[in-house]
Amino acid sequence: MIWYPYTQMKNMDEPLAVERAEGVYLYTNTGRLTDSVSSWWSAIHGYNHPELNEVVRKQLEKFSHVMLGGLTHEPALALSEKLSSMLPDTLDYCFFSDSGSVAVEVALKMALQYDFNMGGKRRVALALEHAYHGDTFKAMEIGDDEDYHFAFPQKNGVLHIPAEIPALEKIFRERGEDFYCFIAEPLLQGAGGMRVYGAEFLRRARELCDEYGVPLIFDEVATGFGRTGNRFVADLVCPDILVLGKALTAGYAGHAVTVANKRIFDGFYGDSERLAFMHGPTFMGNALACSVALKSIEIFERDNYMDKIAHIEKFTREYMSDLCDGRVKEVRVLGGMVCAEVNDKSVLSGYAQFARERGVFARPFLNCMYACVPYVISDGELERVLSAMKEWFER
Repeated sequence: MIWYPYTQMKNMDEPLAVERAEGVYLYTNTGRLTDSVSSWWSAIHGYNHPELNEVVRKQLEKFSHVMLGGLTHEPALALSEKLSSMLPDTLDYCFFSDSGSVAVEVALKMALQYDFNMGGKRRVALALEHAYHGDTFKAMEIGDDEDYHFAFPQKNGVLHIPAEIPALEKIFRERGEDFYCFIAEPLLQGAGGMRVYGAEFLRRARELCDEYGVPLIFDEVATGFGRTGNRFVADLVCPDILVLGKALTAGYAGHAVTVANKRIFDGFYGDSERLAFMHGPTFMGNALACSVALKSIEIFERDNYMDKIAHIEKFTREYMSDLCDGRVKEVRVLGGMVCAEVNDKSVLSGYAQFARERGVFARPFLNCMYACVPYVISDGELERVLSAMKEWFER
């Protein structure tokens, strides 16, 4: 039997069986549903996209996968070149992996070994309160959300601060020489509660990281490719290491990338084998994943997706502006994300079924009713998603 994620198997609701998917729709055993969460924020072009399907078929006729150990291939080379050309500054060195969590592990390991290679002895990471960076062990350690990781309370070698400039400045004054990295989900903390903060904090973090010689890592697994209304938050403030996943392959395949700048890369480059980065996921640079990622980026750029996202944000802000209910703590809209945070998570009990009855697949979590819709959604379907959210409080 399948062991399902983030649920108590003993009393879980029967999962919906998806028979096919097309555009923004999931066709399930109970009927057609608009997917309001883009399969955990990854399916930015919707489902069953003909161009993405075709590029997978073409690559499959050549080969589906070969290891990058001692071998290489055009899809991985081309994707690396494309990412290097579209990312800012000297974010040019792409290390591929098979999931966002693993890509975060790679980034942390990269930063820690960089300090070691430079002759340093820093052993403390700085991260944000309410951080979520994945469910592998180092990612859990860096994270700060007991709702996910309550069985693993031990936090060694990490300090957490709120996303506030005074707290940032204080911790750097006190411990800046100890940090081998500062890692953050920029602008939008996703699974930790859809929390939003300003770019001024990131700009000050960049200054302090430069002053104290601390590599700055942006975990843009969730925020990359437009989710915050920016292509990448790295376009606003450039990190030393950038992590991308989810929308990288448009939901077609598990794949991620950790992109380092030249300074970090040069810390591993030399005559000694002991300087080398000893890491290698089996499916890194998977040819099918790289091919679909390249086509996804082409569609994203060709069809002006940033304009689509700006429209989604404007429509959502206007539609949700009159949601006023004592049970709602705050409504937040950022790019392709909307969240209604409630004061008591019990308020959301039953919402998933309520939304389903209105033709929407929704998956609230913690005290968050939210949507991260596919960027190809029409106004009518977006209204369907948002009206389900509002009607829940109007009953």
